[in-house]
Amino acid sequence: MGLKTIKKNQTSFLVISLFTILFISCKKEDRQPNIIFFLVDDLGWTDVGCYGSSFYETPNIDALAAEGVRFTSAYAACHVCSPTRASILTGRYPASINLTDWLPGRRDFPFQKLLNPKINQHLPYDIQTLPKVLKENDYQTAILGKWHLGEDSASTAQQGFDLHLPDWNRGWPKNGYYFPYGMKGLEDGNEGEYLTDRMTSEALKYMEENRDKPFFLYLSHFAVHDPIEGRPDLVEKYQKKLANIPLPESPPFILEGKPGVENPISRTDLDKAIEQSEYGGFKVFPNQTVKIKQHQDNVQFAGMVESVDESLGRVLDKLDELGIDDQTIVIFYSDNGGMSAANFWDPKRVIYKEELDKAYSTSNLPLRGAKGWMYEGGIRVPLIIKWPGKKLQKAICDVPVTSPDFFPTILDMVGIRNTENYDGLSLVPLLNGDTILNRKAIFWHFPHYSNHGMQSAGGAVRSGDFKLIEYYETGKVQLFNLKDDIGEQTDLSEIEVEKTTELKERLHKWRKEIGAQMMQPNPNYDPFIKSD
Repeated sequence: MGLKTIKKNQTSFLVISLFTILFISCKKEDRQPNIIFFLVDDLGWTDVGCYGSSFYETPNIDALAAEGVRFTSAYAACHVCSPTRASILTGRYPASINLTDWLPGRRDFPFQKLLNPKINQHLPYDIQTLPKVLKENDYQTAILGKWHLGEDSASTAQQGFDLHLPDWNRGWPKNGYYFPYGMKGLEDGNEGEYLTDRMTSEALKYMEENRDKPFFLYLSHFAVHDPIEGRPDLVEKYQKKLANIPLPESPPFILEGKPGVENPISRTDLDKAIEQSEYGGFKVFPNQTVKIKQHQDNVQFAGMVESVDESLGRVLDKLDELGIDDQTIVIFYSDNGGMSAANFWDPKRVIYKEELDKAYSTSNLPLRGAKGWMYEGGIRVPLIIKWPGKKLQKAICDVPVTSPDFFPTILDMVGIRNTENYDGLSLVPLLNGDTILNRKAIFWHFPHYSNHGMQSAGGAVRSGDFKLIEYYETGKVQLFNLKDDIGEQTDLSEIEVEKTTELKERLHKWRKEIGAQMMQPNPNYDPFIKSD
């Protein structure tokens, strides 16, 4: 072969190679990004290192925050799971689709002055959902883990998911976190296999199989919901860690009275009462007073948190291995606050000392309250969004956002136009560096009695720095300035009268506009009876 021929062939090869690289680059750039929505159940605002925990270790979550935007005033649309999950997938407030409690919901008890309204027992089939819209736009869609939005075995398919694993629609793992799980689709496994690890392996398999097409992976972990069962190796790690750190000087539990009553018990009197013998143990005390956990020292729960962190790390490593990390949006979120108040599904329940780590998982300090409460401890949650290719990294955003925002945000991020009316707003301006979102207020509506801490039914509104809570039994309200009082200790409702009136009227107007169901009087009300 002559020199000219060799040079000609080399030139042709270089040209073809260049065009191939340009074609692949253009194809990669034109492809819609993947979306991984990494949802944790019952993870409190301060259960993550980058949000303030010094006991739980979450290096992978912290690393994600360094690569994206960490929201410090992110909210769940409800302080229990199903309503928040419905809002994520529909972009609507739970009250606007009449799905305002966990499913199937708490039954009525004679001690209630008001009756729980009937709610939808599944996510309505006649409204748009995020997976439906994404599927219509050539996305592969999968939910791996917890559904809890309808008992119908075909409900996830009707809502737009191609794959649902496991085929189990309740809000907790059937047989706990160890194999055999007793859930359809996860029949195979090895003794000692841990559910969080298994769901992660299934997610990695899904990512591998769909690496060449855009996918929406809704990785909805059962963890860290009870039963509180940490993986043994991690539990042992935290037992050693706990033994080598100084004990806190503050009490491990405090008393909280029922809010919104005519004559609330003062903080001083509650602190005195906890020393009295009648407030020993763990149960529902007189006037529906309960104990709230104050320390992050639960080694079982710590193991669960770190296993979730390991899961995220494995997912991020897989994206890098597949070469699609720069094509994948990752959203890390929790559906409500941490379980600092025990789950009193029966008001007669007594929790024994050896059961405390199973009943009280964590502390939400400096926030007040817990899962099932309208205080910040029940509704403020961690949120991190990584959007590859955008300018914001290691950014912190304190603008209040809420779970109905995810639907319009995700569609905006991937460039899908949609004419649906949402209750949420796109967060893309904030992800692009803006510090203002064009919204006047965020709302909550919970016309039910909570299992957690025997909390009263109520609603809330946050506007600017102010948050108003209204309790439906009495109509009483509390007003807090969250900028100055994140722990909600100083009720300003009788001081900031004008602001109280303004927010109460705004809350009532919103409920009327969306047709929110309200509670009716209980004809069998008996304040002296706690359960049947």
